[in-house]
Amino acid sequence: MKPQPLSSNLAALTLGAIGVVYGDIGTSPLYAFKEVFGPNHVPLTAGNIHGVLSLMFWTLTVIVSIKYVALILRADNHGEGGLIAMLALASQAVKERPALRRRLLMVGIFGTAIFFGDGVITPAVSVLGAVEGLEVAAPGLHAYVVPVSLAVLTVLFAVQRHGTGGIGRFFGPVTVLWFLVIAIMGVVHIARNPSVMVALSPHHALLFMVGQPGVAFVALGFVVLCVTGAEALYADMGHFGKKPIRTAWFALVMPALVLNYFGQGAMLLAHPENAINPFYKMAPDWALYPLIALATCAAVIASQALISAAFSVTKQVIQLGYLPRLRILHTSVHETGQIYIPFVNWGLYVCIVLAVVTFGSSGRLAAAYGITVTIDMSITTIMAFFVVRYGWRYPWALCFAATGFFFVVDIVYFSANIVKVLDGGWFPLVIGGVMFMLMMTWKQGRNLVTARMRDDAIDLPSFLESVFSSPPLRVPGTAVFLVSEQGLTPNALLHNLKHNKVLHDTNLFVTVVHHEVPWIGFDKRSAVEALGHNCWQITLNFGFKNEPDVPEALSKLRERGCNVEEMDTSYFLSRDIVIPTFGAGMAVWREKLFASMHRNAAAAADFLNLPTNRVVELGSKVEI
Repeated sequence: MKPQPLSSNLAALTLGAIGVVYGDIGTSPLYAFKEVFGPNHVPLTAGNIHGVLSLMFWTLTVIVSIKYVALILRADNHGEGGLIAMLALASQAVKERPALRRRLLMVGIFGTAIFFGDGVITPAVSVLGAVEGLEVAAPGLHAYVVPVSLAVLTVLFAVQRHGTGGIGRFFGPVTVLWFLVIAIMGVVHIARNPSVMVALSPHHALLFMVGQPGVAFVALGFVVLCVTGAEALYADMGHFGKKPIRTAWFALVMPALVLNYFGQGAMLLAHPENAINPFYKMAPDWALYPLIALATCAAVIASQALISAAFSVTKQVIQLGYLPRLRILHTSVHETGQIYIPFVNWGLYVCIVLAVVTFGSSGRLAAAYGITVTIDMSITTIMAFFVVRYGWRYPWALCFAATGFFFVVDIVYFSANIVKVLDGGWFPLVIGGVMFMLMMTWKQGRNLVTARMRDDAIDLPSFLESVFSSPPLRVPGTAVFLVSEQGLTPNALLHNLKHNKVLHDTNLFVTVVHHEVPWIGFDKRSAVEALGHNCWQITLNFGFKNEPDVPEALSKLRERGCNVEEMDTSYFLSRDIVIPTFGAGMAVWREKLFASMHRNAAAAADFLNLPTNRVVELGSKVEI
């Protein structure tokens, strides 16, 4: 088969990046400019329009073009990006400073929790912003905006279990069409009032901020909406690579966004009465309904990208040990990254429905939007500093210069959004706070369980020595005992000897370790130690993006002298029942919460891809 030329691969990846990476930021023109000049926000004057347009252009330039495209995309973790990958890089960079590493992990996990709050607002505000075009086409349709939005979102979440493989190929072309349409809309109005392009000069932004600092501070809280979705550039780097993402941004996405924002500004200079919904007022009457349909498709694509990201992030957080195992379904036989997590899907859906019903419009949701975005942008900048300084070993002065400026920008935008907490910003913060509490409760609870089991456990080599001094009856086959910590005797082995009074011919004591790197190859997958008497201690290593498949990993040990026959192998697991107690550890309510999470976690056999007809679970109680 003749290989495709590199230019063809680049074009295909760039098209895919446009559809997946830029859906969120691509729908920002639906609401960003409108909210800046919303009621009681920024007065609609020619000077303010120029100042806001200048702020938007330079915000896109500084935060997206320079910070993310030029700097953050360089911080790839074995080709992977996103906050989890950045967290792993930063924690590895400071691994010789354990106290600092613990604090960075805490900050990074908090940022991941906040992502879920952002994940609720994005689909709600995008779909509402698109469907609100009905009000412009026919004011009498106002009452149908929320029901239609809920119907669109319901269908979107209902089809998630079928995967996105079939419709995913249309994301790129539809999003390209969307960017071309919004660019043409902008060009038409700029041509009627080309003087608006003077706002490209940064001095208009400076005059606006110096001349009206209070008004400019309010404006910044809504201007940041034009860069929502910027984190996706970094998060999806592993799917498309740096070059396609950069090519798509500079060749199509940024020019289309700038032209549309400036087109909205040019129209408002001539027709300030259109400020109620400048995006849809740009379109001629005959194009309104087709534009609403296209905008809704773009909003659905933006929402789909975020839902898929929520599935991926959840899986990574589970493998890092900050959430309990959840039922994960694979929706593609070819792409391991295409997964569906029912609990996350319907949890997001319920929260998004609450957001749509509670707030009722993109304008009110926009007030809730921004604070979680700026928190994650700030955390990314903090992590980048430690990667640049301790990972890449650049001088202090250069590190502060490279990240300090961006951190100041992030904090300014964060400060401008803090004032919106009472106006709705509390909603995503509550969701993020609940997720962070769940993550930390699970992590601390698992540490308590591990510590208690370690205190009560028997040293494995010593136990085997005593067992084989008067060996029990040995039966044909292989027994695989899953043990959480290497060197300890698993409870499942103790119960098996106590009740069945037999030992298999071959015994494998397997510890599964998830590392803070995205991928670990088969050459580093396993470490094997012979314990004698045909017993083996095995460590299986997986990255947070690897699929943990224990049988597959064990099958590759034949050449290392450990022969595992699939049909003669049984897997023994300990099913621990957690009992909350008063005393040391967590607060009792957190221990009860952890016990509930532990009880309802998905089966380890499914998570580790064990054959269900060869799994034996033996229970034990653990007090924490």
